[in-house]
Amino acid sequence: MAVPIMAFSSAPYSLSPLRSTFLYPTLSLSHSFTSPPIFSSSQSSPKSSFDTKIRCVSKEQAPPTPGFDPKAGIAVYKPKSYEVLVTDAAKSLAFALEDGKIRLEIDFPPLPSNISSYKGSSDDFIDANVQFALAVVRKLQERKETRACIVFPDKPEKRRASELFKTALDSIDGISIGSLDDIPGGAVTSFFRSIRNTLDFDFDDENEGRWSPNEPPTLYIFINCSTRDLASIEKYVENFAMSTPTLLFNLELETLRADLGLLGFPPKDLHYRFLSQFTPVFYIRIREYSKTVAIAPYIVNYNGALFRQYPGPWQVMLKQADGSFACVAESSTRFTLGETKEELLRVLGLQEEQGSSLEFLRRGYKSATWWEEDVELEASSDWRS
Repeated sequence: MAVPIMAFSSAPYSLSPLRSTFLYPTLSLSHSFTSPPIFSSSQSSPKSSFDTKIRCVSKEQAPPTPGFDPKAGIAVYKPKSYEVLVTDAAKSLAFALEDGKIRLEIDFPPLPSNISSYKGSSDDFIDANVQFALAVVRKLQERKETRACIVFPDKPEKRRASELFKTALDSIDGISIGSLDDIPGGAVTSFFRSIRNTLDFDFDDENEGRWSPNEPPTLYIFINCSTRDLASIEKYVENFAMSTPTLLFNLELETLRADLGLLGFPPKDLHYRFLSQFTPVFYIRIREYSKTVAIAPYIVNYNGALFRQYPGPWQVMLKQADGSFACVAESSTRFTLGETKEELLRVLGLQEEQGSSLEFLRRGYKSATWWEEDVELEASSDWRS
């Protein structure tokens, strides 16, 4: 298969830092992993079972186009910095808002992938998400008038962000901040909130009301929320943003959905009736895999990504030796996690013979998650589109 060589990315530009000590780092979506070269064994690669997916074509095969078509897939994606990544996310968000979408999702690694969410400090991820959310708002305002409201999980988180990012917030026109505690609650809820705020040992907030909206926001952005907060996000939207665009920013919904239905967490129905309405407009989900083979090197480590840049298609991307991600498959609908892995195996020539016992032992009885399978229970299929 010819490896595509053309790349599309935003042109570099200068952007003043959101904090005096913050500069965009050099981007490394997959810092320490290198995919092996594509090889073939003595057995021919079996036909992929996902024939409905559109295969990416090489530069030589692609028809000439007069200019960049945002609806076309990207052959190679290699952003030079987080600055470029933020710009691409803002463009995708602008396209979706112009198309009338009001339930939106952006998800990309807020830190280089060698600093995983298990190794890195939670404060690093929280602060990075705040900075990137503010940067996306800035870039979106360059394209259209926007009054954004950043919604935090609770008042202590809002207070902390207002202290750390005071200068950045003051520099953005029409910005406001809120929290899920703004949802009207009963006597019991108010009682527990007062206890939590008291135990926070920070009774005075000098910035209280500093970034209250003078006009109704045109975009609500929810950041740094956990699985338990998802039900509160639904209530917040019902109270304040039924017809206003709402954006779930770097919540890692694919991870949060896995907790739904477990003891102490919201039920699975929350995905069916609410989360299924959110269209991913900019999405990068990096996955790492390994596979044993009968010939040297015996263990093949490879990684790839599920990628989407609205209004373009969903794409499976394979990590190359130079750090770029090359498209190996496209689809108008979202790839499941199992399909993503199968497409990577196909292009690497590592798929077992279709219907063989080896294929069954590797894939198992189920190759999709419950939220990927239960199509008939969803109130909307927007999250797949």
